[in-house]
Amino acid sequence: MMNGSTFNQLVMFHTIAKEGSIAKAARKLEIASPSVSNALKGLETELGLPLFTRTTRRIELTEAGKQLFEQTHDTVQQLSGAIQGISELSKDPSGKVRITTPRFVYQNLLKPIYAEFCKQYPNIELEISVSDATVDILQEGFDLGIRFGERVQEGMVAKRLSQPMKEALFASKEYLKMYGEPLTPNDLKQHKLIQYRFISSNQLAPLLLDNHGETLPVDMPHALIVNDTDLMLDAALNGLGIGRIVAPMVQSYFSTEQLIPVLKNYWYPYSPLYLYFHQNTQKAKRVRVLIDYLIKKLA
Repeated sequence: MMNGSTFNQLVMFHTIAKEGSIAKAARKLEIASPSVSNALKGLETELGLPLFTRTTRRIELTEAGKQLFEQTHDTVQQLSGAIQGISELSKDPSGKVRITTPRFVYQNLLKPIYAEFCKQYPNIELEISVSDATVDILQEGFDLGIRFGERVQEGMVAKRLSQPMKEALFASKEYLKMYGEPLTPNDLKQHKLIQYRFISSNQLAPLLLDNHGETLPVDMPHALIVNDTDLMLDAALNGLGIGRIVAPMVQSYFSTEQLIPVLKNYWYPYSPLYLYFHQNTQKAKRVRVLIDYLIKKLA
């Protein structure tokens, strides 16, 4: 039967496994390293088995450690969330909340509203991580993530934040004056694409058009390959080729005619954006108020 001491040992064990070292686990838990080390020793003594193998660079789970981690993960998460949720009932929301989001979501959705949240909840330490890479929020220690629907991790609670959107094609006036405007998908073969490479998979993003509901893959010569949305916009503004990015991110450039939309009737649809999180995460008051705030402001 699990008592309070065993529960604390398991919490420390899980933190060591996720952080990769006793020192990092101690920093994460904000306690002294010897306390974490002693808790691990106590758990290993109780079980009669080593849970980690030590190397010069980090510690790795043994087979017994892997089995214990997998079989107790959900239970530890649920108990931690329940205890934290009850203890927070009478308190103002406080503590750290970490969220990961693509750059264009930060620029278009979070940038106008995050400061208001921080002022409204001064005891919450908000961390915003801007990355276009696909992030495993549990593995990387994030409370929340924002992604397109098809990129949300399985088993997550997901709340829709936006309507479906499209991938815009665009070019500068200078480029179109020099090379002409493509009027059909077939015309794109005579133009150059500013191509995008996914950070996580290292794969080039296929260029897809929507031909009256039918998906139409298009191969184009490349002017440049980038893995950053700001660089995509900059290259298009410099007249290097035809760029491609989700429409909301480039709308202001269309309004000022710094960039010109191309083949608008063929733009490919994207799924809506979703705020996603593990079901136990929302039980923490500091996380729940951010979830409610984002849904109120954006959904």
